[in-house]
Amino acid sequence: MPLLGCVADDFTGATDLASMLVRNGMRTVQVIGVPDGPLPEAEAVVVALKSRTAPPAQAVAESLAACEALLAAGARQILFKVCSTFDSTAEGNIGPVADALLRRLQSGFAVITPAFPANGRSVYLGHLFVGNVLLNESGMENHPLTPMRDPNLVRVMAAQTEGSVGLIPFPVVEAGAAAVRREMSRLAEGGRRYAIVDAVTDAHLRALGEAAAAQPLLVGGSGIAMGLPENFRRAGLLADTEDAGHLPPAEGLLAVVAGSCSRATLGQIGLAREQVPVLELDPLTTPDAKEMAATALRWAEERLSAERPVVVAASAPPDRVAALQARLGRDVAGVLVEEALASVAEGLVARGVRRLVVAGGETSGAVVQRLGIRSLRIGAEIDPGVPWTYAEPGGLHLALKSGNFGGRDFFLRAFEG
Repeated sequence: MPLLGCVADDFTGATDLASMLVRNGMRTVQVIGVPDGPLPEAEAVVVALKSRTAPPAQAVAESLAACEALLAAGARQILFKVCSTFDSTAEGNIGPVADALLRRLQSGFAVITPAFPANGRSVYLGHLFVGNVLLNESGMENHPLTPMRDPNLVRVMAAQTEGSVGLIPFPVVEAGAAAVRREMSRLAEGGRRYAIVDAVTDAHLRALGEAAAAQPLLVGGSGIAMGLPENFRRAGLLADTEDAGHLPPAEGLLAVVAGSCSRATLGQIGLAREQVPVLELDPLTTPDAKEMAATALRWAEERLSAERPVVVAASAPPDRVAALQARLGRDVAGVLVEEALASVAEGLVARGVRRLVVAGGETSGAVVQRLGIRSLRIGAEIDPGVPWTYAEPGGLHLALKSGNFGGRDFFLRAFEG
């Protein structure tokens, strides 16, 4: 019976959250898509949806179905996991899904924060920073699907929800859990439906987690889960453990498939190019998914190894992405890249790859669905927010990396040891 039930709006975000829970001592399983049967045994279950860029009505329906499955399994609290860069549009999907979950849980208030200091995400006076720059100066303003041009999360959330949005500012969070709890009560009694919560340190997130122990719903990035396992320990529901992230030994051929166009992923590809075989696909030149996949697999066959990875990437800088979208349309361009990379991943696994890194949320969703994976056991982190996972059956080790996550040497370091 899970203690914590989580609904994630994309696949890499789900593994990011699951990794946070494992790090804090909860045995965690990630389920792919809305569960259609009994949930795996675990102390936390994360349902990974591909709903971040879906039509709002579809995102709401899938999120509610996932919530129902988690509640039926016995989950005592629900966490709606969104991106640490709050990826969304003016229409949603964060606001519509959160509104629907609040109604289902018969609650009138929830706290929200995408803060994750270990990965450079902090919220101060309601504004989201990525490293030392505001969200709208971080490169996210050029995201091909969810461009983020306003760093004020109170304003962003207010545009998406039926309710009003308040702020729990830095001085309150700095004062600790009791102060946060009092401010939550004050805002809820004053008619606020949500409160964006400032957080610039892990201590802030742990204080928020403690303050929100009795809240039916929380909304945020994986950092918001940092303090939740300890709540269950205080209640005598969760034992201490040192092996929450144990996985079978890794073996087999190595590969990376990258579709993210984030600055972080482009930098990781650039460094990898200097040390391992890298093939960069160009959808502008070859706008055919089958042809791109066939080219990549022919290229990879001669280079696959158990000592060093091959990297197949369809990532591109903003001007190339804009040119492709102008030629094909945004949705068609996105599907083209996802289909090509999903076929590449499928072909690589068929050729003996058993350790596979996938970069990009949409790409990860397409790959996992193509491979028919239904659940993942969560293991140790490679970098903050990016764990190795183990797909059963099949014996495949997967690392699903959010485009913005990981150090510049991530594609190399992932396979060390």
